[in-house]
Amino acid sequence: MTDQQDSGTSRPTSAYQPVADAAFDSTELTRGPWDPSHQHAGPPIALAARALVRAAQGLGMGHLARLTANLLRPIPIAPLEVETALDYGGRNVAHLSARLLSGGRELARFTALAQREVDVHVPQGLPGHPPPQVPAPPESSPGIEFPHRSGVTGYHDLVELRTAEGILCRGPCAIWFRLRHNLVEGETPDPAERVAVAADSGNGISMVLDFRRYTFVNSDLTINWLRPAQGEWVCIDARTFVGAAGAGLAEARIFDANGLIGRSTQSLIVRAR
Repeated sequence: MTDQQDSGTSRPTSAYQPVADAAFDSTELTRGPWDPSHQHAGPPIALAARALVRAAQGLGMGHLARLTANLLRPIPIAPLEVETALDYGGRNVAHLSARLLSGGRELARFTALAQREVDVHVPQGLPGHPPPQVPAPPESSPGIEFPHRSGVTGYHDLVELRTAEGILCRGPCAIWFRLRHNLVEGETPDPAERVAVAADSGNGISMVLDFRRYTFVNSDLTINWLRPAQGEWVCIDARTFVGAAGAGLAEARIFDANGLIGRSTQSLIVRAR
């Protein structure tokens, strides 16, 4: 399904349109900032998270504890396929993997750890508890747009942003993300999808180098969940560090309106343009 813009051209209303059980057409809402023909990594990582969550639920594992994405190649705005596999299934944990392909070419690999959910009584007043809270809730955080909007449809149209703390793209900051459109047409995004779409932006929102002079692309993303996100808004509280020999690291705390839900890290390749 598409809406009509004032110009009469069609506009996608989801990041992906399903064409088969594990095959999807990519739309322009996935376009990233580095190259107009390539996707932002957030949507395809979320697409893999969707498949892995479903595979885990089929094993009775309701909690996705970790997702690691290894980004092998740029992901084109093209038809995609997602393949999943069970690497190990135990009583309380399952190790799963997935591959993202386009035209038979492997673009990314994923591993995930899922856990069986049980009720466990824990004492009150544990050190470090309760977990940290977000700097400001979404309803009191001002709206903001990505500064590198290119004038064409892309990831910046897929997500809505609000600033909880700091300044977007000027060092450490905490930014709320909410999907303006569904990840997959006709489906309500699940909590893991909402987090994955946002978490891959940690290096972008907390950039410390001039985007016009440097690239700092991540080759991976790891997300660890303490618990599932609640509600539509996900906050990425990120910071970027630049090391020697063209290396960098972005890390983030991830929140919903009720507090900490997890953390993420990204390994960066820093290069002069």
